[in-house]
Amino acid sequence: MFTGIIEETGTVTAVDLGTDAARITVRGPKVVEGVRHGDSISVSGVCLTVVGSSPESFTADVMAETLAMSTLDDVESGRRVNLERAAQLGDRLGGHIVQGHIDGTAAVLAITSGSAWRLVRFGLDPQLAPLVARKGSIAVDGVSLTVSAVSDGRDDAWFEVSLIPETLTATTLGALTVGDRVNIETDILARHVERMLALDRIAEPSADRIADRTADRIAEPSADRIAEPSAVRSER
Repeated sequence: MFTGIIEETGTVTAVDLGTDAARITVRGPKVVEGVRHGDSISVSGVCLTVVGSSPESFTADVMAETLAMSTLDDVESGRRVNLERAAQLGDRLGGHIVQGHIDGTAAVLAITSGSAWRLVRFGLDPQLAPLVARKGSIAVDGVSLTVSAVSDGRDDAWFEVSLIPETLTATTLGALTVGDRVNIETDILARHVERMLALDRIAEPSADRIADRTADRIAEPSADRIAEPSAVRSER
């Protein structure tokens, strides 16, 4: 688990692409302090497992599913990435609960600059629209952010975030331009609520099913009805 508070920006130094996977090496002197084989590090929002490390870099494998779902599908040497080590028990939760299991990517639609801040609008997959709420939390390239505005419906869905000077300088989000893609992860609580509601809808009997069951009960002879003719004959 992560908190979405970026510890440092690193640089991809090597990429070894396979047919359905990749192995990348990332320079990040701070996040490799005390790192061990098997530890988790968030790379621009994607949770990766350390398989090797040096005093300034670490290496991780990226499977096909992750490549298909994230901006790592076209990763190359020289790319800047946001880095965060997994949270420890007792750490302050300065952002929000981030799993590193992204929902997909979003493209920058528009950027509005203020005197010291920046408003960025991202396109949103219609299926993810119900999971993003105004004043809710969302992780963008691993950065914990508050949603400042959302579209009304699913069609042409979008959401906006406001970036403070610290975020602009301490993360890769300050370099975004229109058309750039980012990794997004919706709030885990919203995911679970959506899942529970979906299961309830599946389990809830439809009006047709209720009507069929009622008709079957009416048509089905009860034990009393079956016994009644015998009782009548015995009385005669």
